[in-house]
Amino acid sequence: MANITAQMVKALRDQTGAGMMDCKAALAQTAGDTTAAIDWLRAKGLSKAAKKSGRVAAEGLVGLALGPKGGALVEVNAETDFVARNEQFQDLVRTVARIALDTGGNLEETARAAYPGTDKAVGEHIAELVGTIGENMTLRRAAALAVTSGAVGAYVHNAVADGLGRIGVLVALESEADAEPLAALARQIAMHVAAASPLALSVDQLDPGIVARERQVLGEQARESGRPENIIDKMVEGRMRKFYEDVVLTAQTYVIDGERTVGKVIEDAGRELGRPVSISGFVRMALGEGVEREDSNFAAEVAAAAGT
Repeated sequence: MANITAQMVKALRDQTGAGMMDCKAALAQTAGDTTAAIDWLRAKGLSKAAKKSGRVAAEGLVGLALGPKGGALVEVNAETDFVARNEQFQDLVRTVARIALDTGGNLEETARAAYPGTDKAVGEHIAELVGTIGENMTLRRAAALAVTSGAVGAYVHNAVADGLGRIGVLVALESEADAEPLAALARQIAMHVAAASPLALSVDQLDPGIVARERQVLGEQARESGRPENIIDKMVEGRMRKFYEDVVLTAQTYVIDGERTVGKVIEDAGRELGRPVSISGFVRMALGEGVEREDSNFAAEVAAAAGT
């Protein structure tokens, strides 16, 4: 039997919102496999999580840089939220974002690139600033989008300064239409992405493993109803359509008007601008995704529930 620790129970509760004892039971049923435990909780109706999204715990900033035909996002982490208000740290993130724009969002190349005004690489400069600012800092992620014809729009949520915040989004629109209205539309869609957190641009681009896992969980949920297998198959297909509407960008209901899908918004924009418009890509970067900070007060509660 797997050793179920307090940390395992805490991580599962953070990801699912299920009760501590339910999380402990799920881990026991799945030999400590967290992914399988999430599915077990969902199949039992004990978790509403459709996507694995751990509680944001890392601090720092997401930085944005925009160019004529492209944009870049970086995430620079620190130990506390206080550092996000430090002007020296903010300047660092802005500069690294501009460098990431030049490297096409390649993390390794960004870390190796020369930091302006110094004789050091970006990674070395960040390490040096650790002693100055007094907190451990890391360049965790970088990403970029570019268009041949069209515009890249961006949005920063929970901004603390221009181009700096807790969530950054890029949306690339390809079109021969005028760049100004395209950029405005791309920014609105970026705002939608920040709010709706799509997993993929289209159904075809969804991770096959995510699709297969969702289908399996929905099948187990349907079987709990005791219906015949042929009815279960229809139930699963109907719920899969709803799943796609929740996680696929072009199938999501546009948060700006609450009526059309994002795909219909793009189609309508093409007619209005007189040239076809398509979304070639998007990036959503939220501060601290997948990074967990120890919560000492809650840890004691979980330890008691886990019996450790």
